Amino acid sequence: MIDGFVHLCNRAQALFIAVSLFLLGACNVDPSSSVTGPKINLGEPVPVALLIPKSYQKTLSLADSLEKAAQMAVGDLQNVAIDLRVYDTAGSSAVAAQVAQIAVDEGAQIILGPLYQGSANSVGLAVADEGVNVLSFSNNTSIAGGNLFVLGQSFYDSAKRLVDFAQSQGKRRAVIVNPSTTEGEVAKLALEKAANQTELNIVHTQSFEFSREAVANTVPLIRAAVEIEEADLVILTSTTAGALGLLVQMLPEAGVKTDTVQYAGLARWDVPAQTLQLPGVQEAWFPVPDRDLFANFSERYEEFYGTKPHQLASLAYDGIAAVGALVASGKNTALTREALTQSAGFEGVNGIFRFQQNGTNQRGLAIAQVVNKEVVIIDPAPKTFGFSGF
Repeated sequence: MIDGFVHLCNRAQALFIAVSLFLLGACNVDPSSSVTGPKINLGEPVPVALLIPKSYQKTLSLADSLEKAAQMAVGDLQNVAIDLRVYDTAGSSAVAAQVAQIAVDEGAQIILGPLYQGSANSVGLAVADEGVNVLSFSNNTSIAGGNLFVLGQSFYDSAKRLVDFAQSQGKRRAVIVNPSTTEGEVAKLALEKAANQTELNIVHTQSFEFSREAVANTVPLIRAAVEIEEADLVILTSTTAGALGLLVQMLPEAGVKTDTVQYAGLARWDVPAQTLQLPGVQEAWFPVPDRDLFANFSERYEEFYGTKPHQLASLAYDGIAAVGALVASGKNTALTREALTQSAGFEGVNGIFRFQQNGTNQRGLAIAQVVNKEVVIIDPAPKTFGFSGF
């Protein structure tokens, strides 16, 4: 075992391989830096507040899955005691801020959650004066900073992984297709930023309103751009809940064939599974977390609770386990900003990740390809932050 690693789960004698999370290296905290965060009482259970929308009708199952994953992570910790306290945000930014303050008044030394970006921002502001750090489930990097960190997979991480891989495969001219939404614009900007650091040129961007008619009217424009610009890559930012299904059906029918132009996407194209049957996703690329680690987590979760976890539940597990790994370091400054942003990072149930000084995160992702209507990993996720992509 590499020196400095902190094991959180060691279930070698079990019938299954337990998902574990490691502190990938010792914390390199500059002793002269300004420490931001509460000092924990070594040898005592660490109070951790979990803020989730337990009573919000639209997210009942997700909130339940987040709570169960956090409880599972607490149970997996060895030689570290976490006092997990759950608070209901009711899906409201105002309520989230109120319960965050209550949680801190009751002794919480770090906050995990909440789910929505607005609530996360409100929580970060509410407890900033106490110096309590917040690990939110959001992936919106615009809210990150100060005492507020985001655990969700960011558009830029996905874009950089995809663009770097595309460049390595000889792709040089790309067309970006994105919906005219805030999310679509953020995704487009992330791709452009990532491409600026490579030899891949964004030769055209095509946005569209989210309606069947608008998508149908956009398809000829995309085909024309591919032909005129001699593009060898089409990157779709839409999700399976958005316009992806229409695009990957209509574009090949319009002449943008998958055997002449490489399709790629920022979102997961394998959820739901029926998306894999569509013509435009065949041979396509998209970034994914470490599938083996998540599958192992999912199996264990199902054994414990009798149901599969929500895709985002793994963020709750990773958040608790990261806290546990830092506490296990034996330092009373384990939950400070400086400790959280130690450069070596962590290995969680979605693969490696680390928090940045600006409150965002970096995640090690794999590249998946759809082959014969099944997902195949063609470029595995990195295991450490020592590889060239970081």
